[in-house]
Amino acid sequence: MSASEPFSAFMQRALYDPQRGYYTARIKTVGARGDFSTTATLSPRLGKAIASWLKQESHETGVRTIIEVGGGDGSLMKSVLDSLGWWQRLRVRVLMVESSPVLTSQQQTRLGKRVQGWFTTLPEALAACEGHALIYHNELLDAFPVEVVQWDGTQWREVWSDQGAREELRELTIPNPDAFSALRSQPSQPQRCELQTSVHQWLQHWVPQWHAGSMLTIDYGGDFPALYRRRPRGTLRAYLMQQRLEGADVFANPGRQDITCDVNFTDMRAWLREHGAYELSYETQHGFLQRLAPKASTQADAWVAHEGAGDAFQCLAVRRT
Repeated sequence: MSASEPFSAFMQRALYDPQRGYYTARIKTVGARGDFSTTATLSPRLGKAIASWLKQESHETGVRTIIEVGGGDGSLMKSVLDSLGWWQRLRVRVLMVESSPVLTSQQQTRLGKRVQGWFTTLPEALAACEGHALIYHNELLDAFPVEVVQWDGTQWREVWSDQGAREELRELTIPNPDAFSALRSQPSQPQRCELQTSVHQWLQHWVPQWHAGSMLTIDYGGDFPALYRRRPRGTLRAYLMQQRLEGADVFANPGRQDITCDVNFTDMRAWLREHGAYELSYETQHGFLQRLAPKASTQADAWVAHEGAGDAFQCLAVRRT
């Protein structure tokens, strides 16, 4: 017998299954000793920039609650709080949203009483502050389950995972005439892309409960169609022990490796506009850091702003009034 399912369902189970999912049960830590590193584990410079942004937005909006979503091991929030200064820390309330029990424990160990509450979902955190919050997240959306679609020259087809008689995982494609959003265009050559409909659903779930404040989204990605230029196989990949895996290897270690893809910011920006969020800025991480934390003290600081991460990451800021 064989069992087939959309790639999004496979990715959901591989990352978030309560007993066997990578983030819920298998992840040990983030950083040099984990399967992958984030900019926050490499340098405190991003935290300094986010702290400057939070000060500005708190002044502009009058909102005093800060929420980080998907805070990893707590390194980024620690950098943010250290950079806010003691007087500003006294004036704000800090909440964390984290679905991984493993990472929640690491955050609590690192941050302790500096955080006033942990929640597993953003609606729960928003309820605790009556919907008034300054929200930020770094490298969160890239881990949302995605539909993978492929243009074969005449039509879009969706990629599914298929478990054969020997229980090996492989991929197959089925017609998908309903490819939507930025992918309404028809590429001039065969192309594989990722659809982040789970991000759209996530926004629909909590944005109506967000009444005032600002949000900063930081992630690797770009705009369609430039995002996929020179990437005919799309951006989907996995990370295991700091090693990047692509193609069939994405199926090879379900539950034991991170799975990720670039964020389609064309869709993200359109979805936020649908919900009435006003766009404040959209720039590369390099531009964001140059504006808000221009001084680089170490080689790691320079890497976060320039080589590698600086132009690969985008920073999108919106406001809700």
